[in-house]
Amino acid sequence: MELLEEILNPNNLNKAYKKVVSNKGVAGVDGITVEEEFDYLKENKDRILNQIRKRRYKPQPVKRVQIPKENGKKRNLGIPTVTDRIIQQAIVQIISQIFEKQFNDNSFGFRPNRSCEQAVIRAIEYLNDGYEWIVDIDLERFFDTVNQDRLITIIGKTIKDGDVVSLIRKYLSAGVMEKGIVKATEVGTPQGGNLSPLLSNIMLNELDKELEERGLNFVRYADDCIILVRSEKAANRVLTSITKFIKKKLGLKVNAEKSKVTRPSKTKYLGFSFWMSKSGKWKPKPHLKSYQK
Repeated sequence: MELLEEILNPNNLNKAYKKVVSNKGVAGVDGITVEEEFDYLKENKDRILNQIRKRRYKPQPVKRVQIPKENGKKRNLGIPTVTDRIIQQAIVQIISQIFEKQFNDNSFGFRPNRSCEQAVIRAIEYLNDGYEWIVDIDLERFFDTVNQDRLITIIGKTIKDGDVVSLIRKYLSAGVMEKGIVKATEVGTPQGGNLSPLLSNIMLNELDKELEERGLNFVRYADDCIILVRSEKAANRVLTSITKFIKKKLGLKVNAEKSKVTRPSKTKYLGFSFWMSKSGKWKPKPHLKSYQK
């Protein structure tokens, strides 16, 4: 069975529908709510599936909403229509199984049976093995700056079904509606879509592979990545060379002001910092800012 037909298999689509309905959420640009979706699909399912198979399906633009961040700035979220959330979820359920086999053991974000706490524990293990200098890489507006052509090229190396790759590209370039005006999305993968977390891991798995090839210890949760080394000199060298790799090979932006070489007790990672106990072992503790929040 071709990959597209696995995605459009009734059992897979039903599972995707139930997942999206259970997550609830607001309507997209078409105004159709989760509660109204069943009747909509009853009338339109065959037409939609036929369009997808013929590469004629056109995803609706996502609805732009902004949510406040800790620093007072706002994060852009894109809300797809309920129909597009179901199709995206159906894609994720099939292709995530393929990419999971490629993902690194030190990657913890948006993956089954993995958590933020596990990422912090892995960092502690490296610290207690003597890797006490931390290279903190800050990717600037990662989801808004992903190079779509590079991402599709990476996906195409694994996914050989052109219909599936074409459908994913359509979701990347579906556009954003803000205040009634549709804007093109030529870069980025909008946060808020069911596909975005998987696509972010596919892109950043290229970074994981590079770090592993260099024999570096690292922990990554989505776009939050720290590299742990034994000396300040090594840390500065790694910061320079990895920043160069991220910019040139992945086409992503590194925030030079926030990316730094630091010590465990001064690090904030996933809401935690680290302290050394009387026994000489590093342990995690909630970071002061996280605690205050």
